[in-house]
This record gives sequence, structure tokens and C-alpha cells, in this order.
Amino acid sequence: MSMIEGVRFSSLASLVVMTVAFSPVLAQQPRKPNIVVMLMDNLGYGELGVYGGGLLRGAATPRIDALAGEGTRLLNFNVEAQCTPSRSALMTGRFAIRSGTYEVPIGGVPDGLTQWEVTIAQLLSGQGYATGMWGKWHLGSAQARLPTNRGFDEWYGIPRTYDEAMWPSLDETRSMWPSVGNKQGWSARLVEPEPIYEARSGETPRVVATLNVDNRRTMEAEITRRAVDFIKRNASAGKPFFAYVPFSLMHMPTLPNPEFAGKTGNGDWADCLAEMDYRTGQVLDAIKQAGVEDDTLVIFTSDNGPEATNPWDGDSGPWRGTYFTAMEGSLRAPFIIRWPGKVPAGRVSNEIVHIVDLFTTIAHVSGADVPKDRPIDGVDQLDFFFGKQEASNREGFPAYVADRLSAVKWRNWKVHLVWQENMYAPPQKLPLPKVINLLTDRKEARDVAAYNSWVADPAMKIIGGLEESFKTYPPIKLGSPDPYTPPSR
Repeated sequence: MSMIEGVRFSSLASLVVMTVAFSPVLAQQPRKPNIVVMLMDNLGYGELGVYGGGLLRGAATPRIDALAGEGTRLLNFNVEAQCTPSRSALMTGRFAIRSGTYEVPIGGVPDGLTQWEVTIAQLLSGQGYATGMWGKWHLGSAQARLPTNRGFDEWYGIPRTYDEAMWPSLDETRSMWPSVGNKQGWSARLVEPEPIYEARSGETPRVVATLNVDNRRTMEAEITRRAVDFIKRNASAGKPFFAYVPFSLMHMPTLPNPEFAGKTGNGDWADCLAEMDYRTGQVLDAIKQAGVEDDTLVIFTSDNGPEATNPWDGDSGPWRGTYFTAMEGSLRAPFIIRWPGKVPAGRVSNEIVHIVDLFTTIAHVSGADVPKDRPIDGVDQLDFFFGKQEASNREGFPAYVADRLSAVKWRNWKVHLVWQENMYAPPQKLPLPKVINLLTDRKEARDVAAYNSWVADPAMKIIGGLEESFKTYPPIKLGSPDPYTPPSR
């Protein structure tokens, strides 16, 4: 062997040794988990079989019930009182009172999140995730505030809400409601119908249909089809993905796909419950078939308590009240989290978790840092979800209904400042707070303040901390236009 060949051999041998030496290190680099969040729309606490509903509501929910057995189920997961605030809290990790998104928007003012807010999709995109969303956004209908301008690579869905599907039906003389006639009813010339968009980041959103009752019935199938395609496509490419699937059910008008109409024999509501369970199963099947089940964190929850409008009244289970209130029936939502080998299977907990916590926890899972230039209300719950600790990292939270501080929850206690039992009841400011023990009084019927006045102290500390932060970080006003710049401190 020549000297040159010997040097080459020596160099090659050294390279092999270095490669072998460093291979285990490379193999130990953690793979970023895929994240799938299925957010039901106005699914009450008492609808699912595993939460005491299912067959009692006319339709079994076997796929969702099985998911609960594969992961951890929470009995005290809390949301905001309305659709827009809950979705805002999930996207930003901030109580909606801070972001000017504290109530469902009405026409005439800029709606949704200002571009100053940072969404979880933006954080995950910055970590190399593919990000997709299918369904209702409800956080801004101007193009600059649509999902594909807020961190999502792709989106299919509506900018506002499903109520608007009923607008074109107002003039139908053969409908189940009395017709108002096209001379005095809704007209597309008066108020434009809600578009259904298909969009990709960097492109102008394309209107693919108009929201009406017929399209409302097929939304769930289309949302699922696109979500399944996204999961399989990115799993095949080996790219970590964030699939945000805000389903349409059980939001009014609660109407099943024609394939499910009459399936249970127990009416539209039960048929929708059966469809919702089936669509959830399709998403779970896609994850498994793509071979990424062990690498995927799945969250199943709801944005609100149950519907409160006849004939689509939902079920709040053992709790009192409907959404648009601070009653437990409004705040508590079903919640299941699964990550095989990470999240304990079959675990059930009554610890308090709030929807803002998902932002911070998901950021941790992805390796992203949460913004440091603004208050983030979400707390990291990863160790709690992983079963490394029995207690949640949260003891309580303030409950706003629109811009009214209506109640405070602390441990198993509730302090009501404003009393409102359902969304159609007028809110009444209480002369003295009501104190409720949620372990002994799930219907919130007995005020025990007289002999538990001490509860006011920890409750007021929660309020005091929030109000103190408002001095440094004033809440964004509802309807604030872009560009928004926070006041200098």
C-alpha cells in the first residue's frame, strides 16, 4: 500500500469511526410529534357516552368513548362562554378579554384577532410544522385576518358561523318555519351570504361555495376528507404536522349529512351525534393508517357548552346552564388527550385545566417559545398530562361573559358576581357574590357564602392579578383595526 493510499484509508477509517460514534447521538434527537386538535362546536358535557350521554341521547359514541380509554379524560376542562372567545383563547393562549375577541362579533366593525396577536399555528410553522385547518374560523373575516394569513398553510371553511346557513331559508314557504317572504326577508343584495373558502398561504382565498342549509349538511364530510388527506400527505413526507379540525357539529342548525339522516331513528340530533362519532373515527383511522399513531398527540374537546335554542337544545349533563353564561354547563367541556406511551391510558381527572393552557402546552411539545412581550394566560400542563404529577398547574381562572367578569373558579369553588342561568336570561349583577361548592352542589343552587366567606380571598387574588396586569397591558378594544400597536409601557 502506498503512503497516499494509506492516508486515504486512514481518513476513511476515521470517518467511519466518527459516523458510528455520532450515529447514536443523531438517533437520539427527538422527533417533533404531530398534533391533531379536534374541536367540536357547542358539544355539551352530557352528549358523549363516556360523559353520561351516548345512548341516552339517542346514539352511541363508540369511537370517541374508545379514544377516552386510550388516553386521559378530564372532568374539569374549561372554556370561554362563547365560540369566538374560546377559539381566540386556543389560538393565542390569552383570555379573550385581552384580545378584543370576548364576544361573537356582529357586523359593522373589524372582527377577530388583530395581526399583532401570535397564533399557535404561527409558532408551529416556525418550528417546521405543516399547518392545516378545516372548518369555522370565527376570528376575523377580513382577508388579512383569515387563517392562511395567521400561520396556516391551508384552510377550507367559513370565516364566521353556521347560523348564517339559515339566511337563504327564510323565504322558503315550504320550510318548517313560517316564511317571512322575500320582500321583507333576507336578500343577498342586502347582506351577502357567507362564503365557503378554500385557501393556501400566500394566495388569495377562493370562494368555492355559499353557506346554505344543503352545504351545511355536507360540511362535516368535507372537513374530514380534507383533514384525512392532509394527515396522510404529510405523514408520507415525514413532515411533522399540526391538524386543527374545528368540526361543525353540534352547532345549530344541527343537521346530519344525508347519509346519516334517519340512521338512528331518533331524530336529527341523534343522527348528528352518530355522524360526529363516525367522522372522529375517520380522523383517528387516518392517523393509524399513516403509521404515525405513536408519534401523534391527539386532543378532542369542545369550544362551548350546549346549544340553547329550540329545537337544537343540547345537554349539559349534571351541570346547570348553557353557553353565553358563567354556569358550569357553559364552562365545562368534554376533553380527551391521547399520546401513546406518553399520556396515561384510562386516566380520569377532575383537576382544573383551561383552554388557554393548550397554547402553552402545545408550544412546549413543539419546542417553540411563547411570546414574552405580552401576558400569556395559558400554563404549561405537559407534566400533568404525562401523569408525572397528579395536580394541574392551574387552581382557577376568571370567567368572563362578553366583557362582564361574571364569576371566578378556584379549586372546587365558584364565586358568582353576575347571575345568568341561560343565554336568553338577562344578566343580573349581584349585590353580594354567591359562593358555590361544586362538589356538593353541581346545579349551583345553594349559596354558601355566609359560612364560607373565606373563599372570597383566593378568588379575589385571581381577579386582582388580572386587573393589575391590565394596568401594564391594557386589553385590546373590540373592533380594533390593523395595524394594532400596544401602548408604550
